[in-house]
Amino acid sequence: MSDFTTPPYLLLERTSVRRVMLQVLLALLPGVVAYVWLIGPILLLQLVIAMLAALAGEALMLGLRRKPLALFLSDGSALVTAWLVALAFPPLAPWWLVAVGTLFAIVVAKQLYGGLGQNPFNPAMVAFAVCIVSFPALMSQWPALGLKLTLAEQVQIVAGLAPRIDVMSGATPLDAIKTALKLGEGSVDVPTLLATQDVFGNFAGRGWEWVAVGYLLGGLWLWQRRIITWHAPLGFIAGLSLLAAVLWLWNPLQFANPVFHLFSGGAMLGAFFIVTDPVSGCTTPKGKLIFGLLAGVVAYTIRVFGGYPDGVAFSVLLLNLCVPVIDMYSQPPIFGMKNDK
Repeated sequence: MSDFTTPPYLLLERTSVRRVMLQVLLALLPGVVAYVWLIGPILLLQLVIAMLAALAGEALMLGLRRKPLALFLSDGSALVTAWLVALAFPPLAPWWLVAVGTLFAIVVAKQLYGGLGQNPFNPAMVAFAVCIVSFPALMSQWPALGLKLTLAEQVQIVAGLAPRIDVMSGATPLDAIKTALKLGEGSVDVPTLLATQDVFGNFAGRGWEWVAVGYLLGGLWLWQRRIITWHAPLGFIAGLSLLAAVLWLWNPLQFANPVFHLFSGGAMLGAFFIVTDPVSGCTTPKGKLIFGLLAGVVAYTIRVFGGYPDGVAFSVLLLNLCVPVIDMYSQPPIFGMKNDK
């Protein structure tokens, strides 16, 4: 988003951005509420840590670039990035990991490219990718199912005042399937695994499926408010679920059904809050549909055949590289001009 030199237009632009960002934060609330119900209020502390780190990093870079702090900090974009980082990271991750990830998203992935409107990659997904490569153990430690910790105990773990022992050994549903198939060398019956293992819930992961439903409801509200269009979310859901359906129908003993993939991991968060990023994503309706479709296919491929249990972040970043080409070939013909293609 370009910076206008005339103050009234700049103010109008920032006010519009602020309004959009506020509605995105409101749309995330159903997922946040379900998350807090599942894990506990520690997520709220992680959100605060991420927001403070985002505002500090934004203020530092704006000061170095000699930009008006009050005007640019108030647009809310840094807060949205902070929320996405906190929601993508494990809820009991060390506080410094959330802070470092958020700072990297703001300082490197956003401000070093020129700030809001100039970044070619989704900042939150850059932070996730960098941290899971740099700190794979910490980024893979999700709370064990049924874990009951008081807020004080959760704070001690996040602050590094309590040992990170077996309380962090829980496997996500995607981890559980990938590990079982690897250890079973292809002999694991996935339907039986889904029906018998405690990690799985009604149709995805025990409890986590309701977090996904929260993101779905928030995303549909954004669509109803016309903050986002249907193209990228539908493309992502179609790409992920269609490929999952084909492989599931081909061999249901080795591949999980499409519903499981849609409501586990970061699928719904990615569909409505990541691939819909207007800055790092495509701009044309056809381009958004192609972008979402390919991102869903790549995310599923990484989930099932790659080295990481969830591939949303890496798929989005790979497709961010393809945005110029997708936009170039998805531009509608100019009215009145002959299309030579």
